[in-house]
Amino acid sequence: MLQAFFTLNVFGFFLIFSRIGTAFLLLPGFSASFVSPRMRLVFALAVTFVVAPVLATSLPGLPETPAGLGLLVIGEVVIGAFLGTIGRILMGALQTAGTLISYMSSMANAFIQDPIAEQQSSLFAGFLGTTGVLLIFVTNTHHVMLGAVVDSYSLFLPGRPLDMGDIGLMMARRVAESFTLGVQLASPFIVTGLTYYLGLGLLGRLMPALPVFFVGLPIQIAIQISVFALTISGIMMVFLSRFEEGFSVFLVP
Repeated sequence: MLQAFFTLNVFGFFLIFSRIGTAFLLLPGFSASFVSPRMRLVFALAVTFVVAPVLATSLPGLPETPAGLGLLVIGEVVIGAFLGTIGRILMGALQTAGTLISYMSSMANAFIQDPIAEQQSSLFAGFLGTTGVLLIFVTNTHHVMLGAVVDSYSLFLPGRPLDMGDIGLMMARRVAESFTLGVQLASPFIVTGLTYYLGLGLLGRLMPALPVFFVGLPIQIAIQISVFALTISGIMMVFLSRFEEGFSVFLVP
């Protein structure tokens, strides 16, 4: 009886925890530095405890050798890291958009500590990243992330060989799409900034004695902040839609 308990319950629980726990280390919001590692561990164990009875039927048997068990666990860790990295890549769109907005508003040198990217970022990038994570949880979009991790067992069966070529290709596509989305989110500021630079250049040629730097810089900052206030809602709506689409491919229809 004791042997059946360990081979069935404990093995299955920790095999599921290998994938879900690794995903929690990288998923946006759950992996943030301001989240206590103990709370992150509690969340991962709680989710594993809830879904373990449902996923137990899809698990392979206990390998006969320690090497087989190690390879099985490593495969689950790789899948969890892949799903968590997808979330990080999607969040990178806001980092790209914030950086471009900062360049267009001449505020690229105004750095703050970004708790989402866990590095020094521009003001706009830090604000967009924090707002993005907040809206993901407020709108319950994090349920899509968790659902994708759970439903991934129908796509990546435990114990089956991983197609690393397809995984690498999907990550490369997600990086390209994330960069493209970041440029699209910052497009109002790029158009406004280039138009302003063109007008300022013509004004400088017509009035050579005009101190362009002292006159143009405050106006440029004011214009871009005004555009940011007008477009922030649309930017976040587009981001949330694309973020949900990025994880929807792993959901069972």
